[in-house]
Amino acid sequence: MSLLVKICGLSTRETLDVAIDAGANMVGFVFFPPSPRHLSLETARDLGRQVKRHAVKVALTVDADDAMLSNIVEALQPDILQLHGKETVARLRDIKQKFGLELMKAIAVESAADLAALPGYAMVADRILFDARPPKGSTRPGGLGAVFDWQILENLDLKLPFVVSGGLNAGNVAQALRATRAGGVDVSSGVERVPGVKDSEMIREFIRAARASEELGVR
Repeated sequence: MSLLVKICGLSTRETLDVAIDAGANMVGFVFFPPSPRHLSLETARDLGRQVKRHAVKVALTVDADDAMLSNIVEALQPDILQLHGKETVARLRDIKQKFGLELMKAIAVESAADLAALPGYAMVADRILFDARPPKGSTRPGGLGAVFDWQILENLDLKLPFVVSGGLNAGNVAQALRATRAGGVDVSSGVERVPGVKDSEMIREFIRAARASEELGVR
């Protein structure tokens, strides 16, 4: 199975085009006001139309209620809902029943103990995303440029496809894939010059590095 590359936190037509043209499989859009990558529904509608069927559309939310999810689904028409908050297994079941979309649950990782929740989530989610645990007091659960210890996932026995995120960039994505054998990688701050502003060349460099790693068979 080929490597999935996700560029998350896209907010402009230009950088969305770059991500798609460079070969991103998934494009992510953030709906969380504290994030510098947060989108209005109007912008999401515009960008969602631009994607067409060239890539999988992922809507990132953090403990969103049903009303917010309904608005996001109507505007973006995503293929996947990425749940990046403290959603419980029961909440995942509820969302899946109500919206009928593929779910990707993010799990914050700092130590092996953080994997204890995996079995429950794996019963409901379609994919798992492993991200670095944010520092105490942070207002955001991701997009902070922090890396976790990839060796924690080294002997992971997970039947679901999983994605690695957290502090990835063109310089370390090969190492992350080598350590985790992940089926996908997700980058946001690692392709930005300043928080929330994507850099076209950094997007291209990241995707090139990820694809080069795939060709070398590092997974």
